[in-house]
Amino acid sequence: MENLEGRLTKLALKGDQRAFAELVELYKDKIYHLAYRMLNNRHEAEDVVQETFLRVYRNLDRYDDKQKFSTWIYRIGTNLCIDRLRKRRPTYSLDAEMNDQEGIDGYSMIPSDNVTPETELLLSETQRLIYEAIDSLPVKYRSVMILRYLQDLSLQEIGDVLDMPVTTIKTRVHRGREFLRKKLGPKL
Repeated sequence: MENLEGRLTKLALKGDQRAFAELVELYKDKIYHLAYRMLNNRHEAEDVVQETFLRVYRNLDRYDDKQKFSTWIYRIGTNLCIDRLRKRRPTYSLDAEMNDQEGIDGYSMIPSDNVTPETELLLSETQRLIYEAIDSLPVKYRSVMILRYLQDLSLQEIGDVLDMPVTTIKTRVHRGREFLRKKLGPKL
């Protein structure tokens, strides 16, 4: 992946539109899932994906090829999400009712051969509880938990994305897990 990513980035820097389109294909779903989990709104997540790729395209000449492209694009997407959360903070309420359809994501729609309707219901209920608990985290913990557990980034990659020391990331992951453990303990 890194070799493909590096080749595509170099070609895109030289103006190759097809290479840039392939980068978009590689990352559009990943950025969407990141944005959706952070913002909990499909339309805002789609807007963030568009804005992320616009910024990547405009600032491709600023990309430092010593770092992973994925780290750079995740940083842009995460920062855009955090900006949106800050802007809506005064009207944002953790108690606001969520649209039932908003809680469904691509992962819950993947069929499995061994899943019975009962286990599917339990799984979707468990996922809903976990996602609600993550959504109730303060932003500084939520972004770290999403990048760590839903995007599977390493602590170092998260530190690079958020421009923070790994020790800070470890602390936030630990505190985020503690918060989730307290929140989910009685429910699971």
